[in-house]
Amino acid sequence: MEEETNEVWYACYGSNIREKRFLCYIEGGTPEGAVRNFAGCTNPAAPKENHPVEIKRELYFAKESVTWNGGGIGFLKPEEKSSSATLGRQYLITSDQFVELVKQELKMEGELSINFEELVENGSYICSPGGRYGQLVCLGHRDGKPIFTFTSEHYLEEEINPPNKAYVSTIISGLREIYDLSDKDLLEYFSNKTGIKNTPLESQLPEIIAAAH
Repeated sequence: MEEETNEVWYACYGSNIREKRFLCYIEGGTPEGAVRNFAGCTNPAAPKENHPVEIKRELYFAKESVTWNGGGIGFLKPEEKSSSATLGRQYLITSDQFVELVKQELKMEGELSINFEELVENGSYICSPGGRYGQLVCLGHRDGKPIFTFTSEHYLEEEINPPNKAYVSTIISGLREIYDLSDKDLLEYFSNKTGIKNTPLESQLPEIIAAAH
């Protein structure tokens, strides 16, 4: 199992879709449009590969992120849903980098232990009960290596919060890097998401999409 999880695919669906932003977690730095500086990983090696990935869970926006000026951030609803297709990106990184990535997302100090064998066997693993991204999820395998993502273990219905423009713009820029999507496609993708639908942000989407490249 150790050999099997030495390299893993990290599947993201929020601002990390934009490669430049994700590399702040690996190399350190402050993402464009954000206010938080990231320490990076002990091993700053860039991902060996990256590819598009569709996640069969529904994307929504909740909580308040200091990094993104108090706006909501992306989460996946806990239940798998075959009719949902959240567009993501998967990066091939080391298991140690994945652990440090999760720690940075959780703003956790000290050691973090992840039982990768249990995560693969059960399909999910709670690494930080109650943590905003405390549930790790195994989405399957690619080229013999497991695909991992993370979300909240609960649907944060009481904490739905629209994301700020910079956050949405970062996701759009990342999607444009790896998907052939028109402005209309992007508008349809974002406008029905919980946390955007029926908020002032919904009417601002055409402007945000047109400006994000």
